[in-house]
Amino acid sequence: MRSIVHVTLTVLAFTVAALALPVTLGAVTLDASFENRYTQRTDGIAPPPVRKAHDPAKPTAVVVVGNEGAVVSDALAPYEVLAASGAFNVYTVAPQARPVTLTGGLDLSPDLDFAALDRLLSAKAPDVVVVPALPDLGEPTTRPVTEWLKRQLSRGSLLMSVCNGSGVLASAGLLDGRKATAHWIRIGGFDDEFPAVDWIRGTRYVDDGDIVTTAGILSGIDGALHVTERFAGTETARKAAEAVGWTHYSPGSSAPMTQNGFEAADTVVGFNTAFRWDKPMLGVLLTSGIRELELAAVFDTYGQSLAVETTAVGLDGSPIRSRHGLTFVPRGTPVPEDRLVVPGAEAAASHVADRYSALSPVYLHAGPGFPFDAVLEDLVRTTDTATTRWTARTLEYETGHLALDGEAWPWTVSLRPIGLAVLGLLAAFGIRALYRRIRRTSPTGRRGVVDPGKP
Repeated sequence: MRSIVHVTLTVLAFTVAALALPVTLGAVTLDASFENRYTQRTDGIAPPPVRKAHDPAKPTAVVVVGNEGAVVSDALAPYEVLAASGAFNVYTVAPQARPVTLTGGLDLSPDLDFAALDRLLSAKAPDVVVVPALPDLGEPTTRPVTEWLKRQLSRGSLLMSVCNGSGVLASAGLLDGRKATAHWIRIGGFDDEFPAVDWIRGTRYVDDGDIVTTAGILSGIDGALHVTERFAGTETARKAAEAVGWTHYSPGSSAPMTQNGFEAADTVVGFNTAFRWDKPMLGVLLTSGIRELELAAVFDTYGQSLAVETTAVGLDGSPIRSRHGLTFVPRGTPVPEDRLVVPGAEAAASHVADRYSALSPVYLHAGPGFPFDAVLEDLVRTTDTATTRWTARTLEYETGHLALDGEAWPWTVSLRPIGLAVLGLLAAFGIRALYRRIRRTSPTGRRGVVDPGKP
């Protein structure tokens, strides 16, 4: 019996030794992988946004972002669609007038805070409110947004959530008794968390009257085109789809789609989050006139991969204004990062980053195509196919037209937990051998040795 207990304890000890390093280091890297996506700036810089002209003859659409930020494509993709349609006054709004951080460290200066929006509209509700996914869903910090959303709906606004922005609406009780959809990764959890909602799968958006909800990330483009249809007609929506390069527009109804689910290859995200502790840092050069979708393509594609980190830089560190009037604030100027990437077709045409030729700037949008195409192709070249396919499915973006062929799997990263486990075992064997040696050489540990002080 003593022998069985001894063997069991020995096996248990070596199992713990094998798991200790990969679990400990993996947990630290995992936590950092998600924390770094919305790291707030600490320099106190808060430039005012550029003032926009307001046309009282047009309906007003606003994209609301929380004080803790928002998913970048959830906010910027519908913004560009609605702005490109020409049918709306379009603004970004937030509870407070200060920069907020979107995915990957892109700092946006909202056009208006809630009080300024009330003054602009003479206390009337905006016609459309777009609600992106917020990183602090379920936390008390979302309360200013959820309380404001309740008031807008009661005053006649059409609410449109993007991706897990439906969780924001559901947490406010606004989806109870309604049909809604969400990102495929979270919709199962929402089933349990918000059972009063009829969660619909296999569609890019659900129209429930004064609330429209969309599926994951780039489904927000379909939702915004649908909202444009409702306010300005199919022809205006079609032209907006052409203007932003979206070829999947389905007039009148949501196009059916295959509901994504977890696959065996998706384990790659676990390796990227837990064991890719040397993620490359990309400096993303912000330039005036860049399209909002071009920015979203860079920060969200690399960000959703969880294999790359990004930081926003500028030519001289000054704020820039995007194609449709948003103000973004870089966090410095280019330094010898791992890579310098330059989004934007206009930036590529003018070779705006050639002054940083020593950093070998990569012009991502030098060729034609939807802005996300070039970034996904860059991602597969610099990481691997499994990571890129995971990223595209997370974005809810069809990639059949792209050649996403690279290294099949991040083998080096995948071997790291095994190497850590081996190190743990070697350490355990070393400690065991040292313990045995001490016992053999200790007077109290030697068997058969009689204490000369005893008879």
